[in-house]
Amino acid sequence: MTIAQGKRLNKYISETGLCSRREADKLIEQNRVTINNKIPELGTKVFDGDEVRVDRKLIGATPSNKSDRIYIAYNKPVGITCTTEKHVKGNIIDAIGHKQRIFPIGRLDKPSEGLILLTSDGDIVNKILRAENAHDKEYEVTVTQPISERFLTRMASGVPILGTVTKPCKVSPLGKYKFKIILTQGLNRQIRRMCEFLGYEVSKLKRTRIMHIDLSRLYPGQWRNLTPAEMQTLNDSLKHSQKTANENPQ
Repeated sequence: MTIAQGKRLNKYISETGLCSRREADKLIEQNRVTINNKIPELGTKVFDGDEVRVDRKLIGATPSNKSDRIYIAYNKPVGITCTTEKHVKGNIIDAIGHKQRIFPIGRLDKPSEGLILLTSDGDIVNKILRAENAHDKEYEVTVTQPISERFLTRMASGVPILGTVTKPCKVSPLGKYKFKIILTQGLNRQIRRMCEFLGYEVSKLKRTRIMHIDLSRLYPGQWRNLTPAEMQTLNDSLKHSQKTANENPQ
């Protein structure tokens, strides 16, 4: 891969699989990154022949086809925490035990379960998460009291939480206490807060799908590599996606 035109340092670092762009910016701000043994500023570009180090360790550019990147789907059980901090008991990295460095794309909070994607490709993370890109995330939710038609209508039309109103979304019943909801947002504990505003308490929350990738064939605690077909569809879907995001756990 050539970078004769220069590549922003945070993008260069994220593409090595070390971390996301946002985390790369933090490393740069903490003066933990050098280019040719000099401490760079945010926004600095990397060119062919430059030597980039993080914590004095040399890192290299990824192949242009990203053939060395990891993309997996994981069925997160309840109790696993979506953090790369290894000192946190029950962290997702130890739970999966992958031999290569990976990190989660977004989060599911500790009491929630279901599909989460993990990767070594920091450049893809924000493209998937950014709400403006309108990538579906589907959940099955169980609450502690019978679901009413009014509840479903209110959930679908938008609920005031966290100083804003949630975007309209698709909601459909799955049983007396259970419903399906498809979001393109990722506000902090969004589904639980929406239900709470309407007087309902969530007893179980399971994410079953992200875009075209679902939980099929995965038991809780199992993971698998994305298939070539899934990767092709994913890359096609992300071609025109923007690249900054802030998804918080459900």
